[in-house]
Amino acid sequence: MQLYHSPTTPFGRKVMVLLLETGQASDVTLIPAAGTPTAPGSLPVDRNPLGKIPALVLDDGSAIYDSRVICRFFDDRAGGRLYPKAPLLWRTLTLEATADGILDAAILMVYEARIRPEDKRFPDWVEAQWAKVARALDALEAGWADHLNGPLDMGQLALACALSYLDFRHADRDWRQGRPALAAWESQIAKRPSLKETVPQG
Repeated sequence: MQLYHSPTTPFGRKVMVLLLETGQASDVTLIPAAGTPTAPGSLPVDRNPLGKIPALVLDDGSAIYDSRVICRFFDDRAGGRLYPKAPLLWRTLTLEATADGILDAAILMVYEARIRPEDKRFPDWVEAQWAKVARALDALEAGWADHLNGPLDMGQLALACALSYLDFRHADRDWRQGRPALAAWESQIAKRPSLKETVPQG
């Protein structure tokens, strides 16, 4: 199998973390890919018409995407280790969706600064994206301690990747301020070998 991937994409990192956690990393060949919404570059548009990574090419030549689908595929292949059975599954999937939503907003903030010409940037729109992130973090701080401190699942790993991305691209926002429980949880989960091995560089 081939995984179109970049070491700085948090969505690709999610998949890599799951592969490491389930012992499947050696089953995948990584294909470097990079680009932006305005310049696809080497993004696999022939494999994912949305032009996003990660995208996984299976042994039969078909492709699946996005990161949540790929994570479910590999978890199923490993015997269902990181997605519990319902009803707890719905909590895990909601946490993963929250983490992915944080990433969506954080990445749009990066694109606004990197891609849009300076005279066309919209500061209020950037702040609206951060407001989404802040609301999500506040909700996690207030109502998710029981789940975050429970058995390891993909929702937790996705959130760990999202919080790390905030440090990577938006460190000046200091997401930990006012969220001591979430900060303490992140400091512990970040010690897992799968997360230490996949910390983005550059």
